[in-house]
Amino acid sequence: MDKKLKEKAEKIKFLFTDCDGVLTDTGVYYSDRGEELKKFSIRDGMGVELLRNMVNIETGIMSGEDLELIRKRASKLKLKEVHLGIKDKKTLMTKILESKNISFEELAYIGDDINDVEVMEVAGLTACPADATHYAKNKADYVCPNKGGQGAFRDFVELIIEAKTTHKRKG
Repeated sequence: MDKKLKEKAEKIKFLFTDCDGVLTDTGVYYSDRGEELKKFSIRDGMGVELLRNMVNIETGIMSGEDLELIRKRASKLKLKEVHLGIKDKKTLMTKILESKNISFEELAYIGDDINDVEVMEVAGLTACPADATHYAKNKADYVCPNKGGQGAFRDFVELIIEAKTTHKRKG
């Protein structure tokens, strides 16, 4: 990991993620009753636990979609910050960080599309999946080797954990 990326990662106190395209593969399965299924990676879920347990960093979800299945996934992962149906992510993120006394420099954010760019422009450390749009890739500090829903979130988590635990061993 390069020095600048490591320095940014060492400062992180909270990680927010988009859902569709990051925690899922962007696929949606429909039936006659409507949207039914999205695929989530178990490895990404373990990433949430690793962040919490290894480096005391909480994870939140912020999504433009407002679906019960996202709430269920967030509940299973024991996420306290779950914000769905959000169209202005930057404004809400500002309020959340202020309430937690966390600066944008201490925020990590992973997104995959144009609706994530405003937060990516101000977050201290940013990432996107390998299959993200060019809008997100142009703003990301780190382009994950894996695609959305296939371990990209976990890639980002491991980068943060590596930076923070290496720092502790040397410090």
